[in-house]
Amino acid sequence: MAFPSSGPLALRTNLADYAVTAALKQGKISSPLVKFDFCGPKVAHDGFKPMVRENAYDAGELALVTFLQAKAFGKPYILLPAPISGRFQHQCIGYSIEHGEMKPKDIEGRKVGVRTYAQTTGLWVRGILQHEYGVDLGKVTWLTIDEAHLAEHEDPSNCQRIPQGKKLDQMMFAGEIAAAILGNDMPNDPRVRHLIPDPHAAAQAWYKREGVIPINHMFAVHQDLPKQRPDVVKELFRMIVESQASAPASALSPIPPFGVEANRKALNMAIDWSLEQKIIPRRLTVDELFDDVTAALKV
Repeated sequence: MAFPSSGPLALRTNLADYAVTAALKQGKISSPLVKFDFCGPKVAHDGFKPMVRENAYDAGELALVTFLQAKAFGKPYILLPAPISGRFQHQCIGYSIEHGEMKPKDIEGRKVGVRTYAQTTGLWVRGILQHEYGVDLGKVTWLTIDEAHLAEHEDPSNCQRIPQGKKLDQMMFAGEIAAAILGNDMPNDPRVRHLIPDPHAAAQAWYKREGVIPINHMFAVHQDLPKQRPDVVKELFRMIVESQASAPASALSPIPPFGVEANRKALNMAIDWSLEQKIIPRRLTVDELFDDVTAALKV
């Protein structure tokens, strides 16, 4: 892809509305080098598939697992060390108490729903269940409602696609699935229980031990941009950092830090777990997610 060698650059950008991106999207943080064409959909993940399949955007957020798959399959994108969103994930899987109490290992031999097998929240939740609670993920049948963003990915053999029109929360209440990874879509319903007991306390204990805030989305750019216009990439990073700094303090907890080294452990964990869960076909290194320009970006 060819970018103009000098002057301001208009970037087709997929970036959703968050507290940490508000100043950027509202034009309160500007640059003589960067002009944004926020042409992505309102819900950012609806733009991930065209980004990695069609090169539909020059820049924008990508789910971490989508980026790892994109890198593994040779798609032309590179990371900036700038997480856009992250959260503790222990509370993101639930079940209906109407069908009896459950503990994490009780999902073995049963069906669990998740939007897509390669969803980033799904990666983190399954990894926590395996490494913290001893769940054998291979003994679970994962029911999905959508395909992965990468056309090259094939779900493992213990995945099944749910018929069109079915909804995970309804299936959970009906007892058709034992539990569901629903994240922000967890129903506010008295019948719902967290599969991981006292998940917020468990997440804090995990953070105290591991020092990792799971990353959901990071900012990525077309790989030709830092090669041709490193000045623009540096400006992009500055603007993202300033936008986050202007967000209310309540919006910053939890959020992963900026910088390669600050996120190395989280990224290594995501890579390891993606390989274990058959989401990526080969082991990646953290350093190959960046290039010389983006790896050098620091707050």
